Amino acid sequence: MKFCCIGNKVALVTLGMLLLGWVGSKGLVPQDEYLSGIVWPEPPVVDPGDATTAPSDAVVLFDGTDMSAFEGGNWKVENGYAEVRGGGVKTKQAFGSCQLHIEFATPEEVKGNGQGRGNSGVYLMERYEIQVLDSYENPTYFDGQCGAIYKQQPPAVNASRKPGEWQSYDIIFDAPTFDEEGKLTKPGYVTVLHNGIVIHHHFEIQGGTFYNQPPHYTAHPEKLPIHIQDHGDPVRIRNVWVRENIGPLIGKKPE
Repeated sequence: MKFCCIGNKVALVTLGMLLLGWVGSKGLVPQDEYLSGIVWPEPPVVDPGDATTAPSDAVVLFDGTDMSAFEGGNWKVENGYAEVRGGGVKTKQAFGSCQLHIEFATPEEVKGNGQGRGNSGVYLMERYEIQVLDSYENPTYFDGQCGAIYKQQPPAVNASRKPGEWQSYDIIFDAPTFDEEGKLTKPGYVTVLHNGIVIHHHFEIQGGTFYNQPPHYTAHPEKLPIHIQDHGDPVRIRNVWVRENIGPLIGKKPE
């Protein structure tokens, strides 16, 4: 090995590594490195997209042009966003455990207060709600403010932007499971980032998020639509996508 063509520092580091036994056929690998023996499948390559483009393996629900992925409602679509009106909407496709990204903006013109100000909601499987609300200097009950798991858990912090400004939810959802008799075998869990800030970390969902009764589970299919609520306020949404394959890679363990 020749060192004359590289800098002195690199030469010294390389020589030191060789003296310590860092040798490998596919690169520099320590001889005493721990190897599990598990045979892993190769992780698939995914283009992560950017601020306006969904990841390459995502199901795009709304790209700013039309609401064809949804049914119900009569929402206005213009300038790259959809405005809530004419009833709630739900996805034509059903989803279970998933990663969901959605951007929203509460009305710039402030009207009302508390729950009557920029109210909407994102319902996973049509029954587990992440509250949407204008919670910028707008007090209400904490488990009903923006980012709350409705009537179950307030957000860890209030990360709300000013009325009219675009905000984002990134939601990682682990769906509940039931046995053949309808008994809960695993509760649902959810992690939520509001504007890039973690507001729920692996929160155990206690059941459906109801307005007028305690949370409880009722058996349901493995996959159901995502519902976006019309609560009478002209909330806007854009850049909505879902990734379904969020489970860990499964390797073959050594015998």
